[in-house]
Parts: sequence; C-alpha cells; structure tokens
Amino acid sequence: MNSKPDAETALRQEVIETALEMERLGINQGTSGNISARWRDGLLITPSGVPYAELNTQDIVWLPLDVSEDAAVFEQSRPSTEWRFHRDILCSRPEINAVVHTHSNAATALAIHGRDIPAHHYMVAVAGGNSIRCAPYATFGSQTLSVHAINALKDRTACLLAHHGVIAIGHDLARALWLANEVEVLAQQYLLACQLGTPPVLSDAAINEVIEKFKGYGLRRKA
Repeated sequence: MNSKPDAETALRQEVIETALEMERLGINQGTSGNISARWRDGLLITPSGVPYAELNTQDIVWLPLDVSEDAAVFEQSRPSTEWRFHRDILCSRPEINAVVHTHSNAATALAIHGRDIPAHHYMVAVAGGNSIRCAPYATFGSQTLSVHAINALKDRTACLLAHHGVIAIGHDLARALWLANEVEVLAQQYLLACQLGTPPVLSDAAINEVIEKFKGYGLRRKA
C-alpha cells in the first residue's frame, strides 16, 4: 500500500514545517507572522490566530487568487489576516511561489524607524538590489499595506514593513524562508555596524556585479 501523501497534502505539511522552522530560527514567535504557497489557481496560507505547533494540514486555508473579502470561503475558514498581501504578491509576481512574513527582532527594529537596509554588506544584493526597502506603515491586514508592500518589493524579493516586520518571497518555501532569515542576519549586522558610526556602503556598481555573480551561484540541478 502506498502511503505517500498527495501533492496538496505534502505542500500543506511543508507550509507547517516552514512555520515551525521560523520559530526554531528565532525569526518569529507565537501566532505572529504567516506563510503562503502557490497551489494551482490559488494559494495555501496559514490560518489566523493558531499557534504553529497546533497546526495540522487541514488547518491550512486554500484561497483562490481572485478572492475578495466578501467571498464565501471566509464563512468556513479564517486565513491569516494578511491574506491580501499574500494574494497580491502571488498575483503580481508569477515567478514567485512562496511568501514568508516574520516579525524578526533586528529587522523589525529598523522597520520601527522606517529605515531601509542599505548595501553595508554584499549579501544585501541577494534580495535583488542595492537596498532592502522599508514600506510605509499601514494597518495590518489592510489593502493599503498590501499596496505599500508590492511597491517596496518592486525588483526585490524582500522588504521591511514599517512598525511591523519583514516579507520575503521566493520560487519555493525553502528559498523564501532562507531569505527571511538572511534579512534578519543583515539587519543584525547593520545595527552592530551603526554602533561604530554611519556604516559605509557598497557602490551601485559593486552591488550590480554581485547580482550578476549570483545568477550563476549554487548548484545546477538536472531537469
């Protein structure tokens, strides 16, 4: 008998495992933060207000990409209150299949001040440019917040949210989670460097060179 889970169940479990790994890494806590993954013509997203350790695969909520706040799905399910920016990111970025949102400490400290993470280290380029932008503040779960996030993510795969946290996106959950953790590491480095004065930053030319080198970085997997 084949006990291998079907593809949807496996992805639901991967969403849960990603959420648990966020806590293990120390980049999220309690019921804050949320995760989504593209599935067929919609997305699978963590529910609202449920501790990650208590989740099972049936708790992960499926939403169609064209979902609106008056959709019938909300009568049966309670997706994360941040479902709007998850939906809008996946709709506007067809190359993206996963969204990870955290409230990691160092990155959120910078976001409280509304500060971008500049190119103090070449790894800032991993998010796609010469900075990791901070989106303006808007109430959590609002469409305004989603609009700000989409703008901050233009040509980027990560951003900060003022007085809030971090969004990291990727072609799969593993990549998005890795990037969320890398943003926190970069934020910690920047805060430490600031204690010695205003940190020097790399030039745009230097960052562009790193971006080009990243295109051929890592394993080349067989199709």
